[in-house]
Amino acid sequence: MEEKEKKKKDIFESVWKFLASVKLAIFIFIVLSISSIIGTIVEQQAEPAKNIALLAKFFGDSAAPTVYNVFAKLGFMDMYRSWWFIGLLLLFSINLIVCSLDRFPKTWRLIKKPQKPLSGNALNSLPIKKELTFKSSLNIAKDEFLNILHASGYRVFEASESGSVRLYTQKGKYARLAVYAVHLSIILIFIGAIIGARFGFGGYLNLREGGASNTAYKSPAEPIPLGFTIKCNWYDTLYYEGIDTPREFQSELVIIEDGKEVLKKVIEVNDPLTYKGITFFQASYGMIPDATGYFVLDITPDNGPEKRLWLKSGETFEIPGTGIKGTIIDFSPALTRDGNTGALTTYSESMVNPAVAIEFDWPGKEKFTGWILKRYPETGMLPGGHSVKFADYWGVEYTGLQVSKDPGIWFIYIASIIMAAGLYICFFISHKKIWINIADDKKSVRIVVGGSTSRNRLNLENEIEKIVSHAAQAIEGRSGK
Repeated sequence: MEEKEKKKKDIFESVWKFLASVKLAIFIFIVLSISSIIGTIVEQQAEPAKNIALLAKFFGDSAAPTVYNVFAKLGFMDMYRSWWFIGLLLLFSINLIVCSLDRFPKTWRLIKKPQKPLSGNALNSLPIKKELTFKSSLNIAKDEFLNILHASGYRVFEASESGSVRLYTQKGKYARLAVYAVHLSIILIFIGAIIGARFGFGGYLNLREGGASNTAYKSPAEPIPLGFTIKCNWYDTLYYEGIDTPREFQSELVIIEDGKEVLKKVIEVNDPLTYKGITFFQASYGMIPDATGYFVLDITPDNGPEKRLWLKSGETFEIPGTGIKGTIIDFSPALTRDGNTGALTTYSESMVNPAVAIEFDWPGKEKFTGWILKRYPETGMLPGGHSVKFADYWGVEYTGLQVSKDPGIWFIYIASIIMAAGLYICFFISHKKIWINIADDKKSVRIVVGGSTSRNRLNLENEIEKIVSHAAQAIEGRSGK
């Protein structure tokens, strides 16, 4: 029986040492880092064609499909939800917990160990030490060091002997626990990641203007029911003046539940919409092939009110009170003038510089055609002070939304706060101990000041220097009276 118990104990100790090993932590960290690099390069939950094209750049066109299949079987196409990645996070968490439990008793003993006065020989062996002598009494020297230590936030203890006094104090002993706060924050981050991977999801949704959906998609074959309907009222791209570089992407989204509008918001990049834990990010946009929509025109007669019209290609409108009629006859998503021929031409299939061609029928004048550009409203100014503004070609673009749900995000938020506090304490606060022995030396007092710290030795040296300097000035001031 004793041999069996000893064998069980030995096995338990071996497993415990393995799980508490720093080498294990380093190994897991390296594996997680390498796999995360691969997971960053390979687009997660993407169409196979996208990643095959990406892998072809590294492995060649012929090998790319094979490499893709290997990566897919290993779970790299949805890595952060794969069993082995979550398993590594769990093993890393167990390693941190066991390491913390293994080292905590020793740390706690250091914290709770009462500080005691030190003899002269022990004080001389400290890493930080300073000696000085004053022509003063023992009581004056003791009082001034007590005053400066109290002013510095120290609680001072005193041990007196015949002809000498020993002062000792410490500060920041609980700072030693900061490393465990950092460990806790890492574990909470892993818990949040595991909860997010197990109960959350990530997907996409392309919504055309005016379109609605109650489903997002992990892939074309994997729908994700939302539990409500989301609708896109409109999408718009804003450009920097004079160039075709996008400045801002905007979509007006509406949440509909039980047939009622419950939430409306214009989203932009880094300003998403969140409803019932599901977040919709502005991710992309594009034109719908062969789509026909409505031309949104703002018609303003000279000194008259503006009127908004929604028209289809070929339809005619009239500028109120003028008899001037306009008919929509053409559209270009990106209109420019050829530098060589001077002819108007379309240079992109995307709505980079959209323009509408309108044939005007002016009473008493010949018909003429003019191109009105959305980004340049001055092109819609007509003779007589009338104007036609091209506001939008609605219904031909879609907004690309990244859809995600992460119920573990609050663990990560809390962990971030704990980690920030723990790291601050680790780097800037230390466990400091100070001893001061004051002894009569004929008509003078001999003072020895020593200290030790868990970290930031230079900081304690500077602090002791300031304490000694202030105390010396005070002692000399009182002794000179």
